[in-house]
Amino acid sequence: MAVNWGGLIAVIIFYIVILCIGLFAARKTRGKTDSEDLMLAGRNIGLVVGIFTMTATWVGGGYINGTAELVYSTGLLWAQAPWGYAISLVIGGILFAKKMREQGYVTMLDPFQQKYGERMGGLLFLPALSGEVFWSAAILSSLGATVSVILEINLQIAVIISACIAVFYTLFGGLYSVAYTDVVQLICIFIGLWICLPFALTSEYVEPISESKSEWLGEWDSKYTGVWLDSALLLMLGGIPWQVYFQRVLSSKTAGRAQVLSFVAAGGCVIMAIPSVLVGAVARGTDWNSTAYGKDVENSNIVLPLVLQYLTPPIISFIGLGAVSAAVMSSADSSILSASSMFARNIYKLIFRQKASEQEILWVMRVAIFAMGILSTILSLTINSIYGLWYLCSDFVYVVLFPQLFCVVYFSFCNTYGSLAGYIIGLFLRLGGGEPLLGLEPFIKYPYYDDVDGQLFPFRTLCMVVSFITILVVSVLAHWILTSFGLDKKWDVFLCITNIPLDPTEKYGHMEMDAKDPAKGEKGNAQPIPLAIEDLPTKSTEALVVTTQNV
Repeated sequence: MAVNWGGLIAVIIFYIVILCIGLFAARKTRGKTDSEDLMLAGRNIGLVVGIFTMTATWVGGGYINGTAELVYSTGLLWAQAPWGYAISLVIGGILFAKKMREQGYVTMLDPFQQKYGERMGGLLFLPALSGEVFWSAAILSSLGATVSVILEINLQIAVIISACIAVFYTLFGGLYSVAYTDVVQLICIFIGLWICLPFALTSEYVEPISESKSEWLGEWDSKYTGVWLDSALLLMLGGIPWQVYFQRVLSSKTAGRAQVLSFVAAGGCVIMAIPSVLVGAVARGTDWNSTAYGKDVENSNIVLPLVLQYLTPPIISFIGLGAVSAAVMSSADSSILSASSMFARNIYKLIFRQKASEQEILWVMRVAIFAMGILSTILSLTINSIYGLWYLCSDFVYVVLFPQLFCVVYFSFCNTYGSLAGYIIGLFLRLGGGEPLLGLEPFIKYPYYDDVDGQLFPFRTLCMVVSFITILVVSVLAHWILTSFGLDKKWDVFLCITNIPLDPTEKYGHMEMDAKDPAKGEKGNAQPIPLAIEDLPTKSTEALVVTTQNV
């Protein structure tokens, strides 16, 4: 296979620029020993940089390539990601951004561990970790496919080099590097794809998109209404409980700014999807047999690189390749940092080493960044069904994490018993529905099940709702049983109802309060006991709840 040296040099130059920007941003962390500075950039992300990095939460390789792929294969009607993720940012801004930022949390898992205990928080870490790792693996895989098509180099080499660069600058700069490189990357994505579009639209092999709109717009089939609704809700609600989103929320200077970033980034997601939609429409109206490609497109995953390679001049295709590479880098580094932050704080520190120093947490986080990068790279190179794995993990985030997040934020009476029951029920019902992408046969056939098309009922949403109701009902029942029948405190095995400590500096349900100086203001991390006075158990419970607030 002959290497396209011109394109390879262009990509190398682009990677060097990104690496230099990432390392330059890393200077902001020099001399700082607080792990929060690496995780949240000192809660000092500016407005412009914040908008770019919040938009990059979803605008990545999977987003750019996937939108073009769906427009080409099934039509714009079924390409739900652009508006679905945009709505998820709006809902996240309205319901969660302000509340989470006001409490001074460091990661998305903090409220779970404060209220339900470290072990339950660790259990909720599993679907969150899976989503981040498989997301990184999927987008690294998409980059490998793109680079191998245009530059004609080995796929494995492309993936490994890209992963190494993303890990390298994230390792030293944390969120500072991720945020500042996001600015350059999103600009490259937008400009790069728009430069390519005029050439693709006017190619002699392409039918005008106004004439082929019946094909790329897609057709509605009422048979799949349930599937369409299920997927839409999965994107709108399941797009919220991700650490990549809350890392941006919690890094904002104020709670109000966190909301503004969410709302503006929603518009950014829609705008950034426009060139991908047009690329998909162009690919749909192209006579591929007449191009140098010389055959019909069998794998719709590579329609974007095919358009860049065969419908634009070489120099233009190199610019487009840089844009796609930027899209991948802007997602891979974010997911690697997010998973590492949760592991270092919520698993290592709060479960295994509660007295670990800040310097120790920093080193654990750096090791975790390196490990997550290796794991994502290995998965992207060895598992053929990587998109199916990411899709399934997105299901878990929606079915398991969204109801848990809503309950922990809005219902103070929820407890560990309800959380664990909701987790188990939601996971069981979702696995029962099967997953064709992974060859998992369903052992629960929901209404309208079809032997050919599988589950046609919006069963993922049903699983999420049942999990939500289970958390509420079991929490109330557990509280009533443990406080109304004079049971000994030993029956409260999770120490969350009748064993609330008198001293707020003692452990609360396995979780020690973080007594940082409230005088630090927003950056302070005094953690509130999650029950208010009016939510105290009955008089038989010998407990006193003391609430603290950030100043």
